[in-house]
Amino acid sequence: MAFVRVPAGKFWMGGVEPANTLARAYPALEAKRFAELTDEGPAHQVRIRRAFYLGQHEVTVGQFRRFLEASGHQPESEADGTGGYGYNADYDPATTRRGDAFEGRDPRYSWRNPGFAQGDDHPVVNVTWNDAQALAQWLSRTEGHTYRLPTEAEWEHACRAGTRTRYPHGDDPQGLLQTANTFDQDAAPWWPRWQQHALAGSDGHAFTAPVGSYAPNAFDLHDMLGNAWEWVSDWHGDTYYAHSPRSDPQGPSDGSVRVRRGGSWHTWSFYARCGYRNWNSPQTRYTLVGMRLLREITPGSPANDPVKR
Repeated sequence: MAFVRVPAGKFWMGGVEPANTLARAYPALEAKRFAELTDEGPAHQVRIRRAFYLGQHEVTVGQFRRFLEASGHQPESEADGTGGYGYNADYDPATTRRGDAFEGRDPRYSWRNPGFAQGDDHPVVNVTWNDAQALAQWLSRTEGHTYRLPTEAEWEHACRAGTRTRYPHGDDPQGLLQTANTFDQDAAPWWPRWQQHALAGSDGHAFTAPVGSYAPNAFDLHDMLGNAWEWVSDWHGDTYYAHSPRSDPQGPSDGSVRVRRGGSWHTWSFYARCGYRNWNSPQTRYTLVGMRLLREITPGSPANDPVKR
């Protein structure tokens, strides 16, 4: 895995734009969606006191396979026999109670098969928060360095890379076509009922793309938005931002669901903003959800630590 050094620093985390501003930017969405963002506020300044290394890319299918072969870890989608979720052209969401966009859980689907073709250089999906923890712990034991999931604050600091806009490239959703793999005209034909939410252009991929296929942000990190949702370490709390520490917040001390960030190849542009928060149980395995690892910098280590490249 290639890692990039993310500097310490202060940034503004969270904050919700006025509903009328969002309505102009995302005219295809119902007004009620703009009222469902209360957990993004209030905006608050956060200080990340220590630099860290963050994966330049999301963990790939090939990297996850090598971890399983070397460690003997059995992913939850296989260990419990219930499988994951996957794309099936014959599946009709209207026939299910939840109306989910994808079929599952089903033993046919796992990190090996999300229902569409992936190469070893695509982001691994259908992995749980617990699977991500297992990978980080195994790497830590094997290499003698501390690997873990980033905190939500570390993730947003890295995603924004010094910006305060909706996306690292600016406020225009159309700019995602050059910087992220999200729901666009390549993906829309597979889900025609959501055509109106597709970006007006093509990013070249209907499903996942090889990691690093799009322009990086100012910290040289790829796919912080789009391609696969990324697990972070925090429990989710609806009101946590109102009382979170101003330095190195770690999230609530307990909870029932873990946060995931960044959107995916199937995510509408509104939900692929730097500040948008989503969550699932730690056991969730889904065809849109993957991970990215952080490696802590050992105090006193040189700035040109070879892990950087």
